Amino acid sequence: MRALSIAATGMAAQDLNVQVIANNIANINTTAFKRARAEFTDLLYQAERLQGVSSRGQSNTIPEGAQLGLGVRTASIRNLHLQGTLAHTGNKLDVALSGRGWFEVTGANNEIVYTRTGSFNTNATGQLVTTDGYTVNPGIIIPQNALEVTISESGQISVTVADQVQPQQIGQLTLVNFANEAGLRPLGNNLYRQTEASGQPITGVPGDPGFATVRQGYLESSNVDPVKEITDLIAAQRAYEMNSKVIEAASEMASTVSKGMA
Repeated sequence: MRALSIAATGMAAQDLNVQVIANNIANINTTAFKRARAEFTDLLYQAERLQGVSSRGQSNTIPEGAQLGLGVRTASIRNLHLQGTLAHTGNKLDVALSGRGWFEVTGANNEIVYTRTGSFNTNATGQLVTTDGYTVNPGIIIPQNALEVTISESGQISVTVADQVQPQQIGQLTLVNFANEAGLRPLGNNLYRQTEASGQPITGVPGDPGFATVRQGYLESSNVDPVKEITDLIAAQRAYEMNSKVIEAASEMASTVSKGMA
């Protein structure tokens, strides 16, 4: 019976939906994590009777047809790049983005990747790096004798060193934007890769029109809403149960038909 296969696609879809929700909840405390949403679309339709054709060769046409849907399939798993709340850390090298934008870093094998996680640090040479040791572009070196590091909202980095009263600027943070942020490919470790769908990166300075501003001493929190995730989880569970009921009913109907023919 077709009802069995149709309901099976519904159960598979809700199983995937629960997996996406589970990943959101697992990353509820991950810095700058962007929640995902599973999106579905209906499958092909089987025509039992076509609309708009002549009725028995007459001039009258059939106003409504009979189209039987064959189930559901996954259309996409969309990352929702919405702003997360800013959490104060007090760390001078922690920076959060308020608005659109991505930090550009040089990842493994010198690949250019992008992140919104601004929990930066310095390596042995004083170069600004991510928690995984990837260098931030453009390269910025914090002097070892720096007493104070200041990062302005426009991304200008200044340091105060011994025997100097006035701070000196040592670098400028830059950001990139994409025409389609949802087209970026997540790599894990809060890193994303450019794809054909995302478009080419557009470079700018924090505070420019369309670009985020920088907040020193803050980190962007995950944009996962616990209440919404639990609500979506309950809805997915109920949808899964309803599809299982359809399979149970279709199985009982097939069993009845088999007994009647025996």
